[in-house]
Amino acid sequence: MTIDDEQIEQGAAGAAPTAAAPTARLFIGLKLNAEIARSLLRFAEGLKDPAVRVVAVDDIHLTLVPPWAEPAIPEAIARLAPVAATCRAFVLAIQHVGYGPEPRWPRLLWADCAIADELVALQSALAAAYQHSDERPFRPHITLARLRGNGRVIARRHPLDQPLALTQWVKSVELFQSPNAGERGYKVLASASLGQPAPNA
Repeated sequence: MTIDDEQIEQGAAGAAPTAAAPTARLFIGLKLNAEIARSLLRFAEGLKDPAVRVVAVDDIHLTLVPPWAEPAIPEAIARLAPVAATCRAFVLAIQHVGYGPEPRWPRLLWADCAIADELVALQSALAAAYQHSDERPFRPHITLARLRGNGRVIARRHPLDQPLALTQWVKSVELFQSPNAGERGYKVLASASLGQPAPNA
């Protein structure tokens, strides 16, 4: 065995394991404009209960691809724009505010959105591009507050089941980063424009 061979063998045997690449917790969603976000949060602000955690107005959004651990942020950013360009801008219709996802065992106060064809197409394209699979049907909603503990009790104390008629033009999609431990607030890493809306939209 040559000296070089011996050094290689010793290096391979004694080398410390390579550290895993640091990951960030990312997700993709639609940012709501400030006026609509404030209108929706008025419902949550009425829940004066220590077991309720209200979402900050700047963090109000509609999730399209749920959070995942991403070790390659630049690649995740680069993937967004090409997908967004293939999907059309559209009007998001917010139809109802109430408790979910299961009314009998609520964990959230949320606002339900209409399942528009453009919204479904966008969500499907993004899920495929980011290799996210989910057997559950897509239920577009905007989380306003999270209920900790017994959600049924909170819902009984503060009943909310109200139709809404709020709309917002959606012309872009955002890649968000969740806060690290001890931090607050979602960070928009990238925003990509959607294509032109359908004629007569």
